[in-house]
Amino acid sequence: MQAIPKGWAAAMAKELTILLVDDDEVDRMAIGRALKQADLQVTITEVTNAEKAREALGTQRYDCVFLDYRLPEQDGLSLIRQLRSEGVAIPLIVLTGQGDEEIAVDLMKAGANDYLVKPRVSPDRLASLLRNAMRVYEAEQREAEARAKLHQTNALLTLQNQELERQRQYIQDQNLELLEAYRVKSEFLATMSHELRTPLNAILGFSQILDTQAKGPLNDYQAEMIKRIFTNGKNLLNLVNDILDLSKLEAQRLSLTPAPVDLHRLVMATLSDLQSLASEKQLTLDTQLTLENPIVVNDEHRLRQVLVNLVSNAIKFTDRGAIRISVTAKDADTITLTVADTGVGIDADHLPHIFEAFRQIDQTIRRRNSGTGLGLAIIHSLVSLMGGRITVDSQLGQGTTFAVHLPRQIQGSSNP
Repeated sequence: MQAIPKGWAAAMAKELTILLVDDDEVDRMAIGRALKQADLQVTITEVTNAEKAREALGTQRYDCVFLDYRLPEQDGLSLIRQLRSEGVAIPLIVLTGQGDEEIAVDLMKAGANDYLVKPRVSPDRLASLLRNAMRVYEAEQREAEARAKLHQTNALLTLQNQELERQRQYIQDQNLELLEAYRVKSEFLATMSHELRTPLNAILGFSQILDTQAKGPLNDYQAEMIKRIFTNGKNLLNLVNDILDLSKLEAQRLSLTPAPVDLHRLVMATLSDLQSLASEKQLTLDTQLTLENPIVVNDEHRLRQVLVNLVSNAIKFTDRGAIRISVTAKDADTITLTVADTGVGIDADHLPHIFEAFRQIDQTIRRRNSGTGLGLAIIHSLVSLMGGRITVDSQLGQGTTFAVHLPRQIQGSSNP
């Protein structure tokens, strides 16, 4: 008989609180009965949909969640993604009606700890899944604690190293190696991102062809699946494009193509494309365009990229109020593009880090939004490449204002 590790065996000896999410009363009874018949001490809370599950998790601490893959209004897969994005770290075990391996892979990628086919439910099987899930969860918690202790140790070592002169040359050599590794990494990311775009564009193209039903009719389920393929493919392509842009900027391989641009027209066209996002949150997009001569010389695509990132970011982190976009002339040779919101704001301690790549500020509202932390880093690099600068003024809970100061006429750049 296999020995039970001491750490999680002790944890299983205490009473566990279980959240059971399933809209089928018969299935809930079967799972509850099996859990109580297992050699475990459990208290079970039952809810019937995703909304009630989120409410329960927000008001009470649970040791594990069992949830049905097929839920009304929101399926188990999207619920798992949402819970993980909101910081829920406890074990999530999905109950499915069929043993589809593709579904299992998707669930695990989304953050599920394990899954169980309902027809195979038994006290022993449930107990085994729960023990394994709790073991992994406790291991992850111990790892997080170890990382925190390691961080403290590293901080102490950093202070000690300042007193060790003999380490100076070693550190300098290491920095040179890191810079070289950074350069190689940037080139690798740029190459791989470029290679990924070709198959992604093919996926998007074929899904669009299927969506037109020119090659044959689709039923409602098939049509919905095609739309999901296209939407997720588009999201992935945007992410790849962001990585490609950042890699090119880091490797100094991104070039600008200056041309005359009507800045007022560009702002209005961009806001028109983003209006639907603002409308979903009942936000207004206000403009103040005051240039006597709105023609500037810039790379229109990259200038639009800066504007889209700033406005969409403002919409994402604003729950009520308005987004104000203004274009003014600071002097004869400089224009200022300002995007101000009435959103959550940024703590003063975090402001020095907002333009770092992959940096996510830890605020409660951000846990409800996805993102890679690349947008502001790309904006900062693009504005610098244009010969401009970007500033930020923010107060926590009152909103944020980004101001982009650009020369009216940029110089073309051509990097190898």
